[in-house]
Amino acid sequence: MKPFRRYLRNRRSDGPPTPTDVAMMERALELARMAAESGEVPVGAVVYETETGRVLGEGSNRRECDADPSAHAEHLAIVRACKAIGDWRLNRCTLVVTLEPCAMCAGLIVNARVGRVVYGATDPKAGASGSLYRLTEDPRLNHRVTPITGVLASESAALLRSFFRARRSR
Repeated sequence: MKPFRRYLRNRRSDGPPTPTDVAMMERALELARMAAESGEVPVGAVVYETETGRVLGEGSNRRECDADPSAHAEHLAIVRACKAIGDWRLNRCTLVVTLEPCAMCAGLIVNARVGRVVYGATDPKAGASGSLYRLTEDPRLNHRVTPITGVLASESAALLRSFFRARRSR
């Protein structure tokens, strides 16, 4: 077995969140609030270098604004981070997102080789990193990452509930 593949197999990102994870989640929540103000589902994401804490990419949902079904917060943050470092591999990076990634975003996390994933609220209807599916941890894939869940989950969930409550009352 190649040493690099062994490295990927043995990488696990589970464990307690770091203070940087919490700070980045606070920034992701700010991005989510800005998305809500523009009529988007309030989800925010930040990609940062795990060792240094340097932010490489940020994103918030833009599906409505861009008329693009792939314009999820995680997708935008990952693409921006890849451009910032000039590589498609983000194995030395952490993705922080306010809502559990969907199947599309979980697949992107695996394909971009994201080193760590931290998320706030679970998504029982579409979550693919623990709720409905565990795509980021699937042993059949060549890269796996166990997400750190529940970081500022109540704040993330409250923001989503408030957004959808207001939308339904219109």
